[in-house]
Amino acid sequence: MTQTDTPIFAAAPAPAPRIVLVTGPSGAGRSTAIRALEDLGFEVIDNLPLSLVPRLMDGPHAGPPLALGIDTRNRDFSTEAFLELVDGLGDRDMELLYLDCRPDVLLRRYSETRRRHPMAPAESPTVGVAREFDLLQPIRQRADIMIDTSELTVHDLKAEIARWFGAGGVDTRLALSVHSFSYKRGLPRGLDMVFDCRFLRNPYWEPALRGCDGLSDEVSSYVMEDPRFASFFAQVRDLTLLLLPAYVEEGKSYLSIGFGCTGGQHRSVTLAERLGNTLADAGWQVSIRHRELERRAAQGGSAAQTGS
Repeated sequence: MTQTDTPIFAAAPAPAPRIVLVTGPSGAGRSTAIRALEDLGFEVIDNLPLSLVPRLMDGPHAGPPLALGIDTRNRDFSTEAFLELVDGLGDRDMELLYLDCRPDVLLRRYSETRRRHPMAPAESPTVGVAREFDLLQPIRQRADIMIDTSELTVHDLKAEIARWFGAGGVDTRLALSVHSFSYKRGLPRGLDMVFDCRFLRNPYWEPALRGCDGLSDEVSSYVMEDPRFASFFAQVRDLTLLLLPAYVEEGKSYLSIGFGCTGGQHRSVTLAERLGNTLADAGWQVSIRHRELERRAAQGGSAAQTGS
């Protein structure tokens, strides 16, 4: 066979990337969701005019999945144009993520931030919220995934995004979150496993330790010296390490574990730190959150430590 007879095989076209369209009423958490998707390995473009999305789709297909934030403030936004875009992307790996929220919660958020509503800059936020809800209602009905953020914190919303989209990102390992909290303020939302550590001796009743928290060596040592601590922690650790591979096999992408005590300052913090670091040393992807310590820091350290 001569050189001119050599068959030429065309390279197979690169598969189109996964696309997530992110929208919802102003104040519902769209920016937080976009940042969470970026952390999961998505290439993020926010506030992209609708007319430019088809051009983006005509570009090179190779690359990470895409997350496109669509805002009602875009200059060419309309309900009809958005739905036409969704229909036009119907043959692609596309999902519409809608961040929903109750009107009363949106009004409270605007009141707290003193921002003007983009749909009613010269009127009350109530008018803007109602106007935007009417505009988005047909889009809401077309959502593939809907997350109601009315009762979610920023961290809770990020956890929900990880639950839905973690497996589609670059890092597909099971993501773990270990929380400490106070039973006085109730359980954090979304916990999968909860352990009550109020039976351990309480540093709050030691005057020298009362003003410290479970991040300090003095408090953590005091808690771990309880005769029941070693056995309790070993069983929690062994149970967790037993279950994690099973959750991965089952397809779970996110797991949240909580430790609660009376005030959320001492015992639960010590346990959360100890388990989180132990799991990280075992090779798991772990984040550690201390709800009451974060709340105290946000209030400038003025929150009282009561009975923790």
